[in-house]
Amino acid sequence: MSNANANPLVTADWVKDNLNNPKVRIFEVSVDPGVYAKAHIPGAFNLDWHVDLVDTVNRDIASREKLQATLRKAGVEPDTTIVIYGDHNNWFAAWGAWVLDVYGLGANVQLLDGGRKLWEARSLPVTADVPSFPASSITLSERNEKLRARLTDVLAIAEGRVAAKLIDIRSPDEYLGKIFAPEGVKELSIRAGHIPGAENVPWATIVNDDGTFKPIDEIRKIYAAKGVDGSQPVVTYCRIGERSSHSWFALKRILGYEVRNYDGSWTEYGNSVGVPVTNKSGTIWLGK
Repeated sequence: MSNANANPLVTADWVKDNLNNPKVRIFEVSVDPGVYAKAHIPGAFNLDWHVDLVDTVNRDIASREKLQATLRKAGVEPDTTIVIYGDHNNWFAAWGAWVLDVYGLGANVQLLDGGRKLWEARSLPVTADVPSFPASSITLSERNEKLRARLTDVLAIAEGRVAAKLIDIRSPDEYLGKIFAPEGVKELSIRAGHIPGAENVPWATIVNDDGTFKPIDEIRKIYAAKGVDGSQPVVTYCRIGERSSHSWFALKRILGYEVRNYDGSWTEYGNSVGVPVTNKSGTIWLGK
């Protein structure tokens, strides 16, 4: 599938200038999907990550057929440029980009650098109107499993059976095992700590204060300082796979490294029986 704009990031100015471009479709994927109804970028469709991008029965991403139907309703064609943005520094927007890449649309997808935060800060146009376009007949590829890591994959890396870099993008306190999850989060692992051998590169270290990504050379240096230079495959993880998608986007789409996102992340790994865990904080089991 082709794309006229090969840059993985688009600026707010580019989006503003292309609001009426028939070859562009804009999607909002926010942590809080309710913010879309209040106001959103004109012409943007809402992708509710709770419903549209997941299998609501199995803990899995949306099926090919489900996502395909959603994109057809939005009028996405094989040559459509797809722009994704969201709140909370584009965490779930990047996760949406990852899901689309899994189904073969990676080259079509750009992230609005800075997301809602930057768009709103610049007082750019918003609306509450829900767009409507003629339906398409786009056909998605089968899943590309090379973009997704499973528990068995990360366990093989942790045990030294496979050569790859693990990047834990959570906060230092989560990584060290001082806390189980960010404050207010309900979905917990019963253990604290990190996957053995994982390097801690918090997602926030690669972004500016306005939510945009830092310059590519600076991002490359940040990862290189942790031994990640593209010479080995990389697996990113966080708590449920959304913050790690943000780092996956930087490593794969911006730097061009071979990267998989472990969407099971710590809620799966930390609840698995018998897997090795590194924790030097003294906090091991939930409730102890």
